[in-house]
Amino acid sequence: MPLVRIDVNTGRTPQQVQDISSAVHRAIVDEYRIPERDLFHILTEHPSGQLRAQDAGLGFERSEGVVMIQIFTQRGRSQDAKTALFARVASSLGQVGVDGADIFIGYVENGAGDWSFGFGRAQYVTGELAVPSAAGAM
Repeated sequence: MPLVRIDVNTGRTPQQVQDISSAVHRAIVDEYRIPERDLFHILTEHPSGQLRAQDAGLGFERSEGVVMIQIFTQRGRSQDAKTALFARVASSLGQVGVDGADIFIGYVENGAGDWSFGFGRAQYVTGELAVPSAAGAM
């Protein structure tokens, strides 16, 4: 159920972009135990200069290979679960050649009534989909 936006600078092959998406998805599936087909990714490539990311004053440099990730998901997971997800994403992306300094994650939480998976219905509210249990992902 997480909606994931992944933004990268141009310069990667289509396969590399897919590998990044797959690595992020694998991390979320493994950490939050969501179904494999619970995949909603928006992949966007930006021309040079249109994706800018510094270090927030932490003292490291990012490259043009920066990967900016926004994860939109339901509230209820503990900080430990989120921290474990961040580490798993970094590890998974490292396996496809993304340096840890080039990973930026923004995590946004909302409620069950904030989602529609099609047909203009809020399936968690109507009961068409069971509201995911945060207890399994703590």
